[in-house]
Order: sequence, then C-alpha cells, then structure tokens
Amino acid sequence: MKIGIVGAENSHCAAVARTLNVDKACGRARVVAVWGETRAFAEKAAEAAQIPEIVRRPEDMIGRIDGVMIDHRHAKHHIPAAVPFVEAGIPAFVDKPFSWTVAEGWKLLQRARAKGVPVTSFSVLPEQEAFKKDLLKQIKAAGIITAVETSGACDLKSKYGGIFFYGIHQIDAILKAFGPGIGAVQVIKASRGNPNAVAVMTYRDGGPVVSMACVAAGKAGFTFRAVGTEGAVDFQHRYDANPYLTGIRKFVRMFRTGKEPHTAAEILEPIAVLDALARSIKSGQRVNVRRLPNP
Repeated sequence: MKIGIVGAENSHCAAVARTLNVDKACGRARVVAVWGETRAFAEKAAEAAQIPEIVRRPEDMIGRIDGVMIDHRHAKHHIPAAVPFVEAGIPAFVDKPFSWTVAEGWKLLQRARAKGVPVTSFSVLPEQEAFKKDLLKQIKAAGIITAVETSGACDLKSKYGGIFFYGIHQIDAILKAFGPGIGAVQVIKASRGNPNAVAVMTYRDGGPVVSMACVAAGKAGFTFRAVGTEGAVDFQHRYDANPYLTGIRKFVRMFRTGKEPHTAAEILEPIAVLDALARSIKSGQRVNVRRLPNP
C-alpha cells in the first residue's frame, strides 16, 4: 500500500512515516511521497523517515497512492487540501482538527459519501491503551458521572488556530469517554499575566458538568478526573511506547477495507464544540454549541 502525506511542518508527518517506513509496523504500507509547506520541512521529514519522494504539488501524488494523510498544523488548511484527493477517489485520513468549520467539514464528508470514498479523523489521545483500559474502566465503575474535570496543554492564542490546535485532544477525549451531546460552553480566562483558562461545558440532555483547564503556561500532561454515583475517577494520561501506532493502524485499515471507523457525527462534534469555545473566548459569554447537520 502506497501512502502520501500532505503537510510536513507537523511532527506527526515524520513520526507516522517512520513508523511505516523504518519500523515497518503495518505490513507493506509505506509512505512513498510527501509535500511540505516549505522545501525544508519536506526534506527534514523525508530524511528522518526514509520517504523516497518529495513532490512539488500535492496533486502530483494523485494516481500514484492508495491513501493520503492530510497533516497541516492549522485546521483551516485541512479541507482544501483533502478535496482534490477525495475527488480523485483516494481515501483520506485528516489529522486533527478535522476542519476549521462544521460546514466545510460536512460538505467534504457528504461529497466523500456520494463518491464512496472513506474519510476519517481523530486525536490519537483516546487511541492509547491506558485510555481504553484504565480510564474507560474507571468511568464504568464510577456509575452515573455527574462532574468531570480535565486539564492539558492548550494555548488560546496559538497561531495555529487558538483553542482548536491543542484543545481538540481534550474535547475528542471528553466526547469519547463521557459521551456526545455537549450543548453549551463558557471560557473563563485567568487574570492578566496568566495565559491559562478554564472552559465550563454542560450537556443538552442531562449528563455531567465539565471543566476543562487549558494550560498554556506550565508543563501540562493530560489529566481526567470525574465523580460518579458509585465512585470517583482519577487518571493521569499515559502514552503507548509509540503513541501513533494504534491510530496509524486504524487509518491504514480504513484505506485497505474502505470501512470508516467513525461516523460523521463523531468527526464533526469536536469541531462544533471547539467553534463554540472560540466564540466564547471572543465574547466572554456562555454560548450554545451549534447542532450538527442531519445525516
């Protein structure tokens, strides 16, 4: 299987290619071509991960690959980069965050569905063994969850999309661990001189109240705590030896089988929540999460 990567400024590009080309961790799947935002980015990734070709334009890969990974840092570039490949019938894994708006993400997914082209996107954080076997087990034992507290790296002023850039990890994890349906959010910034913030979120139809600490200053691992009717959850996130491997296996499997691992709602709800958080940061007010389009 031949895979191309569009975007090399993100460290994920070299990490994924190295897992496939050097470690040979997914059978015969190989990254055969890369396009970088700059030639230097592409050359660095190609050298580190034994990628044999650097292309001048992303579209130069079309007709020569079986799947593509879209890997820009800023979500605003993801959908425009994915469109030519989907139109050409090439399965696509779009690195997180999937899109800059729900509307553009929905349009791509609808077009992909019409053409029968599989597309997916996800954070690798919920793919880790500790998340699945420790955190989810604790949540199940705690009964009905009434309150959740998470924290992790997230810079509201990131040049790569503000809260979108790293906030996607906590949001995707919250939705996968505690369920979909977040209906309203409000972001409370720290006092002047402290770039950290807390996002408070509530579900539409019952469910827990959630506080998410966005840590821009200070060393921040991801933590998840919760209170339930039968007990408490206390989880310090731990990565696998290769934190990308399970995610790579997931999208390579999709490339091979054509079966998407996540629904459109699972892909787009994190974007809808991040959009609401961004609007709250701007207004300082509590805002509603826009509902997803009907499938």
